Amino acid sequence: MTANTNFLAHLNSSQRRSVEHYCGALLVVAGAGSGKTRALTYRIANLIRTHHVDPAHILAVTFTNKAAKEMRSRIELLFAQQQAELKFGKPWGALDDYQQTQLRSHVYKTIIKDLWIGTFHGLFSKVLRFDIEKYQDEKGRTWNKNFSIFDDSDCQGLVKQIVVKQLDLDDKKFEPRAVRYAISTAKNQGLSPDEYSKQQNDYRGRVISDVYKHYQDALCANNALDFDDLLLVPVQLFRQNAQVLDYWHRKFRHILVDEYQDTNRTQYDLIQLLVTNGVDSKTFNNWEHRSIFVVGDADQSIYSFRAADFTILMNFQDDFGDSMPDDRTETMVKLEENYRSRENILAAANHLIQHNTQRIDKILKATRGEGEPIFLYKADNEIDEAEFVVSQIRKLLRENPELNYGNFAALYRTNAQSRPIEDAFVRSQIPYTIVGGLKFYDRREIKDIVAYLRAIANPNDTVSLLRVINTPRRGVGQTTIDNLQNAAQQLGVPLWEILNDETSVKTVAGRSSKGVLNFAEIINKWRSESETRPVVDIVTGIVEDTGYVHELQTQGTDEALERIQNVQELVNATIQFQEESDEPSLEAYLASAALSSDLDNLQEGKEAVSLMTLHASKGLEFPIVFLVGLEAGLFPSFRSLNDPMAVEEERRLCYVGITRAQEMLYLSHARERRLYGSREPAIRSQFIGELPPELLNSNLRTKIKAQTPDRTSPKDPKTVGKTNAQTTGWRVGDRVIHRSFGVGQISHVFGTGNKQSIAIKFPNLGQKIVDPKIAGLQKID
Repeated sequence: MTANTNFLAHLNSSQRRSVEHYCGALLVVAGAGSGKTRALTYRIANLIRTHHVDPAHILAVTFTNKAAKEMRSRIELLFAQQQAELKFGKPWGALDDYQQTQLRSHVYKTIIKDLWIGTFHGLFSKVLRFDIEKYQDEKGRTWNKNFSIFDDSDCQGLVKQIVVKQLDLDDKKFEPRAVRYAISTAKNQGLSPDEYSKQQNDYRGRVISDVYKHYQDALCANNALDFDDLLLVPVQLFRQNAQVLDYWHRKFRHILVDEYQDTNRTQYDLIQLLVTNGVDSKTFNNWEHRSIFVVGDADQSIYSFRAADFTILMNFQDDFGDSMPDDRTETMVKLEENYRSRENILAAANHLIQHNTQRIDKILKATRGEGEPIFLYKADNEIDEAEFVVSQIRKLLRENPELNYGNFAALYRTNAQSRPIEDAFVRSQIPYTIVGGLKFYDRREIKDIVAYLRAIANPNDTVSLLRVINTPRRGVGQTTIDNLQNAAQQLGVPLWEILNDETSVKTVAGRSSKGVLNFAEIINKWRSESETRPVVDIVTGIVEDTGYVHELQTQGTDEALERIQNVQELVNATIQFQEESDEPSLEAYLASAALSSDLDNLQEGKEAVSLMTLHASKGLEFPIVFLVGLEAGLFPSFRSLNDPMAVEEERRLCYVGITRAQEMLYLSHARERRLYGSREPAIRSQFIGELPPELLNSNLRTKIKAQTPDRTSPKDPKTVGKTNAQTTGWRVGDRVIHRSFGVGQISHVFGTGNKQSIAIKFPNLGQKIVDPKIAGLQKID
């Protein structure tokens, strides 16, 4: 056996085929848990070891710095293990620490150091350090190689200055954060200010395009780029300077891209230009000592809100490959052997994702045993759901001493859903950590509202007063705040004593006094009410009186929407507190909130349950996973109602969640859930109906019904014989009777035939998504 054969011996046949591929294009469709990182790292090592490729000619693009660091480390170890035998005649594990460090250092200096491995932004900012002085944009703006990279807060400050000071715009109509978001979206679509301007047909669009032009002027004046520019500027540079493009095309002979399904159009343009040297990819054929190797999975594309476009992966075979059918292609390999999850979990994931139409067909194949059945829990409400998670964690820890809290994860669709689970964990003293986000009471909007509550309960809390004196904005600038603080310090009194005196405020604050007095009026109003009014009334009153949610609504971004949902969840938290607490006072609630936010410190250094959104779970894995809140309108979300393709992305998100589980998977949904302060009936998600019932155990006595063709099972004898009338011919505007929710009107119809679902607006209940095959609907003529 040769050294190189031994080097690849423990790869499976599909991994080995991808690793041994040398020149030309190759798409590796890598299912969840199929060893894609191993394929990438072994391929790079094989290019260097077998084909003697200069490491400086390899460009490997990852989507996180963590992934880049892991890839470098793995490649370094592969070469160090090889050299252990060559230099010392011993396997790697037999070397002492000094020898291992010596070998890794040598490998780094001779191989790893010259590899270009990193994120799109990191790698192409490095390219710009070499060549940005050869670039000018459409208006002749130029930058030099010492450019700064502005972060989000820097960019936000620039936009705000342009909107408010330079253009004298109404910042409520043209909220700076929303304008910044529009500019970022334009850049991700590859649009310059002029190109963006040509697409605008209304007043708002034309104003934003004007802000965009001034924004670019400001960046240029500061010799600065924003994060979007780090991708857009190289594309524009390559297109306007053939000599620069040719240099980088000749340098990067072997290009590898991880998570290819998450690329956006600008990132695709960069790769296409570097691979083909500007030639149309469909006609490019100069593959001598050159390759493009991409790894991805359309079934795990969940970032469209970041401008990711999974059709880029779907079109790879037409763009670079041989366009042959899957069973005959030479330019696609499928990694379908899963090394992560038990067979039951994979069977459920495979069955679910087959309901999507936009995908490359593949089946995850188990390499481990069958495992425990998936458990489906129908909860009474979100509190019962959270208590179920707690009870199962305790039970499993009790029965399996080898487990610890770090082996568990709870996944949910939106951040606001963490609150009942966090509360249940606090009560049960279960340590937890929020992955990819902040704990509920540490989120900015929650801290803002709680700061109001603290100022009402204790006006001497100057920290809380300063946090919200101009939140939301009421025209109280930093200079005014400084003057008020200085006055309080000079007099040796709490800040509130100054704020609460109208004469003092008018004297010190001058033109800003109106905003300060408005703030003091709100605090005083709710101070007088706090002794007799419940906490929920105080919270809703603050939100209303300050216009907090209204300001978020004007931003119109996904982030703003999630922040509004979090505020609404805070209302739910106060209602639950009143229902459960022996002392439902404002002070007691604040103590409860403080306990929740301090849990990390109490549990520091211990294993903890991971809580995270499904989006944040991508790339992670856990022995035991709870996927909660599987209800229509929550998951899939109401925002997907108008777009069948959006429902497919929601299904991919569910697929990602299921495939995070290694040993056991729990699914849950509630009979009712508190939304916007009131309890509403909930319908289980259509995704539950798309799972094979034989794989599920449940706390329900009735058999779980799958969402399959011709399965109607009407409960009311009067409906027998009316199956066709109840499952076909639905139209928007039809009035219907639902056996649980009463009379409603159809607002949307999705899909056709056996995959059809409909949305119905019910008076006082809002909009519900139902499966007409199992909903027991009757049309009203």
